[in-house]
Amino acid sequence: MNATRGGCLASIMPQGYQPHLKLAYIAAEFLIALLAITGNLLVCLAVSRNRKLRTVTNYFLVSLAVADILVGLLAIPCAVLTNLGRPLYNMPLCLVLVSVLMVLTQSSILSLLAVAAERYVAILLPFQHQRIVSPRNARLALLFTWSLALISGTVPLMRWHKQPGDSEYCIFTCVVDMTYMVYFNFFCCLLVPLAAMFIIYGHIFLTIRRQLRRITVARGTAGTGMEDTVTQCSATEGAAGGRTDLGIGTGTGGEAKERKCKTEEGILNGAGASGAEVGASNGTGEAVESGIAAVFTKPGFRTGSAGSGSSSPRSVDARPGPSDEAKPRTRQEIRKATSLFLVLFLFMVCWIPIHCINCVLLLCPKCPVPMSLTLGAILLSHANSALNPLLYAYRMRSFRHTLMVMCPRSIRPKRQ
Repeated sequence: MNATRGGCLASIMPQGYQPHLKLAYIAAEFLIALLAITGNLLVCLAVSRNRKLRTVTNYFLVSLAVADILVGLLAIPCAVLTNLGRPLYNMPLCLVLVSVLMVLTQSSILSLLAVAAERYVAILLPFQHQRIVSPRNARLALLFTWSLALISGTVPLMRWHKQPGDSEYCIFTCVVDMTYMVYFNFFCCLLVPLAAMFIIYGHIFLTIRRQLRRITVARGTAGTGMEDTVTQCSATEGAAGGRTDLGIGTGTGGEAKERKCKTEEGILNGAGASGAEVGASNGTGEAVESGIAAVFTKPGFRTGSAGSGSSSPRSVDARPGPSDEAKPRTRQEIRKATSLFLVLFLFMVCWIPIHCINCVLLLCPKCPVPMSLTLGAILLSHANSALNPLLYAYRMRSFRHTLMVMCPRSIRPKRQ
């Protein structure tokens, strides 16, 4: 019994058992648990109290916050117990504790994948967004992510685990098969979703960048092009009106010019669906870029008659045009997508080290891995649950303002 236990412990703790290191590790774990529970509870309360935060994107972020709360409540205590070799003489309960760790990790990565997919549809397929990402479909997506996390995380319970000769101690690496951790949990369940999310966010950023360039070009030509078009249409209408009074100019040429002016006037007015239909019928622009522009564009450059006569020139309203309002909205989307990408990047930075150590344990069993490095990597993976709320509060104004309102007046920062 002692030989088996010693061999197993020697493979994961080559530097020997260090009590002071264990105590520091346990203290750090419980501090992270407290911060994770408090911060993510505030995120959930912020969404429940502020109606503006009740969006589909934030529902997925709430799912991520719930997973982080469960990390503080369940996963960290389970990790501390298994690090101490507890429970004793109870292999089924030991496997349950290990599976809790796996399920919550998978729920986090799948929630991040759902957020990336929702942002992709919202920005690149704006006209189909409400139909595809409806509240009902969002609930189904959340149910699917947690069900898939439950299935993939409980694989160790399905006989994909080690059968140690000494079942007295519940040590993670002595119980969990490293082939499961590396080939299934790391390669399939972590790297594949991470690669998919990097591709999604890369496509989003490139598309928004192209759109910003188009808006900048449109703003440069809007001042001259729109005024010239309005002047030409006014002159055409005046001439057509004069010929009508004289009993001439009723041929197809006059009607064609009049239809052309009405079409151009409809585009200048940005009159909702009619303007979109004209652009679609002409086949101008790419589908993705026109969809994004349609989401960010509002009616502008309203034209109206300056006088009672038909030949009097039309005046252009000085309200901001489509490009003036589209650029700030596009920048808001960039900021939001950047914030969500940072959440993803933070998750990757926090979880990759512990998986790399698992790869070393599998592919090079004789390679020495310091105990301090292993415990540090475990703490970093759990710290991700406490860092996410800080990122929301720092990067997302809506969350930050709501959290400030929720704070007691005595601890709110004073305004200058």
